[in-house]
Amino acid sequence: GLRCADIAPASHRAQYHRGCSSQRKSVMTSPHIAQKAPYAVELAAGDYWWCSCGKSAKQPFCDGTHKGSEFSPMKFTIEETKKVWLCGCKNTSSKPFCDGTHKSL
Repeated sequence: GLRCADIAPASHRAQYHRGCSSQRKSVMTSPHIAQKAPYAVELAAGDYWWCSCGKSAKQPFCDGTHKGSEFSPMKFTIEETKKVWLCGCKNTSSKPFCDGTHKSL
């Protein structure tokens, strides 16, 4: 498991040790960056599940690889057939759509 030393920079370890159990709960795992570019896909009207963990073999869609992790796929609906750009870096602020965040990673 995680120890305080694993999550705290050296300069803050004493502070983290005092509140270690609460600090440990706030640690979020970063998603795997599937690619540093969006997935341009033509989608028909319907419901889709976007992979948020980044480990799906069927990017940008979920294949269940996240099971047992803190990640969950994101359901989204397309109202009519259109081309969309789905986030590949998994760090977008406008999930599931690309917002350009990959350019700064």
